[in-house]
Amino acid sequence: MLLAITRLTAREVATRWRVALFVPGLVAMMALGLWQSLNMQERVWQTDYAASAATEPERPRLRLTQEVFEQQQSLWERTVAGIGERQPGQANVYGLVFAPYASEDVFLRESTMVAKVIGERFDAKQRVLHLVNHATTADTLPWATPLNLQRAIAALGQHMDRENDLLVVYLTSHGARDHQLAATHGPLSVPWLTPEELRKALDEAGIRHRVVAISACYSGGWIEPMANDDTLVMTAADATHTSYGCGRLSELTYFGRAMFDEELRKTHSFETAFAAAVPVIKQREVEAGKEDGFSNPQISVGEKIRPLLDQLAQRLDAAGK
Repeated sequence: MLLAITRLTAREVATRWRVALFVPGLVAMMALGLWQSLNMQERVWQTDYAASAATEPERPRLRLTQEVFEQQQSLWERTVAGIGERQPGQANVYGLVFAPYASEDVFLRESTMVAKVIGERFDAKQRVLHLVNHATTADTLPWATPLNLQRAIAALGQHMDRENDLLVVYLTSHGARDHQLAATHGPLSVPWLTPEELRKALDEAGIRHRVVAISACYSGGWIEPMANDDTLVMTAADATHTSYGCGRLSELTYFGRAMFDEELRKTHSFETAFAAAVPVIKQREVEAGKEDGFSNPQISVGEKIRPLLDQLAQRLDAAGK
């Protein structure tokens, strides 16, 4: 009898100890899983490349030295001084292309392509500023930082007829759910960009007519902060979906490729090009197996900018014939 009681007590005690140890462990595992899930939601655009890192060549990395800082200052001064003079008697186009994410080459390729398309297709050569973060361009292109963006807009505003000319702004990077535009250029610390910061810089520069295009996940969140009667805004996705083509193996983003590298080479109308690009983007996303649904690019066209854009397209179409 005593032996039976002893065995029963031992089992009961062991069970209680197991429960006492298991429950906190289970709670900890659930908490960790929830934290990881939330963290991934905030950084859903960020892919884990650890598996392929061992086979990829080491990426070039920015080395911050006094010479680099002085070189950037001199480069900035030459870039601003090199902004071309406007042609009198017509609406002139100016451009600003901003690629702040240094860790993936797709943004360097895309921003270079877009700067070229704006310059060539919209008679804006020497009037496009290209800001980019990449280890290989520290001696050729100004850094893409929010402060340089503000300074570039101010410099362009000083050269423009701010009431009658057009500024085309193109942003390409990763985007977060809170609609900030991701930036990285380690070891340089670069703040992320918000739509409110861009809107403030444009307003302070007094630039009236604007075309703003954002190629990033969740970029539809930029529509409301940027939109007004004198602005056309285009985004690669709506406010709740990711865009596609921003990985290390991508040549161009799906939006940049369809909108600027393809459709805007056929027309000078941003609205016409956008309407043609959207079904192309959708088909390519389906073929690529995009899992979270159609990116659903967005456009907003202010009523007061439409006549200017129509006149510009007609003039450029006629000049190209």
